[in-house]
Amino acid sequence: MHEVRPGPGPYHSQVASIPANEPATVVDVAEPELGGPSVPRRYGYLAGVWLTVLAFGIVAVLWSRHVGVGFKDPGGRMFSGKITASLSGLVVALVADAAWRWWRTPRGERSVRRTLEDRWSAERLLLLVSGLAAYHFVYFFYRNLKSWDSFNTPRDDWLLRADRNLFGGHSPAVLLHDLLGTHTAAYVLEDIYRSFTYLTASSVVIALVFSRNIRRGYVFLVAAMWTWILGTASYYLIPSLGPFASAPDEFSRLPHTAITDTWAEYLSQRQDFLADPTAPTSFVSISAFASLHTGFTALVCFMAFYYGHKWLGSAVAVYLVAIMVSTIYWGWHFTLDDVAGLLVAAVAVAIGHVMVRPGRT
Repeated sequence: MHEVRPGPGPYHSQVASIPANEPATVVDVAEPELGGPSVPRRYGYLAGVWLTVLAFGIVAVLWSRHVGVGFKDPGGRMFSGKITASLSGLVVALVADAAWRWWRTPRGERSVRRTLEDRWSAERLLLLVSGLAAYHFVYFFYRNLKSWDSFNTPRDDWLLRADRNLFGGHSPAVLLHDLLGTHTAAYVLEDIYRSFTYLTASSVVIALVFSRNIRRGYVFLVAAMWTWILGTASYYLIPSLGPFASAPDEFSRLPHTAITDTWAEYLSQRQDFLADPTAPTSFVSISAFASLHTGFTALVCFMAFYYGHKWLGSAVAVYLVAIMVSTIYWGWHFTLDDVAGLLVAAVAVAIGHVMVRPGRT
């Protein structure tokens, strides 16, 4: 592996020593944004990011006025708390990245200050924070629009029929219960489903920090933003609550767990919201189509292959299958929800690449 250090020459001359068939890794440093004065500094992709935030924000504001419900951040779970946690994770990732690069430097040339200056200029840090802020604004709009989707009439009957048609008249959830059992498998799949929270919390930060240049990291960032945006559109296209709410008898054999408590909590939240949508704490978290558990996990999988990390992509692909099984087993999603989630991820990755165009300087 060739390590590339920024130099005064054009960007293409800096990366010329990397073999064409060798995938980039997190230790390849080729930073067109942070090179010398001869390197063009073009930030059109950054403008595109914030125009996307602005456009999605305008949609959210207009819909807020339409439904007569203001934006909410109950308990800071939708914006303030998440961005604080994200910035904390950013600090940890920056320290890990600097320590790794310092360790890989020959012993006689090691310098903490030089390592930080070479990799983490004020400009790159500003781009990092700007990207994270844009991402969390989109997520905040997404969660409020998802909550307001409760005003739409669910179409679960149609999705239930589609599921049974796909499986010869049988419920895919019941088939999984019969195949895997309803004890040990239930707890394993519960843990897999709940682990998704850590994936969304860490993956964007990791992509921005460990990509060999910030522009490549922005491909993941923009794709993640569009996953939430396209997911919002799918909620309004086919409003639904999920099998656990529309066919509860199918899940009566499952043990009582944190997931079953969450079922009851989410249904109660929806009832409270519809009873008084303007109450400060009334907020809804149910929308089944498309499955963004599947969508965001697929995004991480696709992006791992996009960045050339085949081993990581293969590992995440296995995790993706487990997530899809868990969503159906526990009744969070219909089969078509998971299929739609895969489509959302594929389109989001394509949009991320087109908007950022990481090969340009």
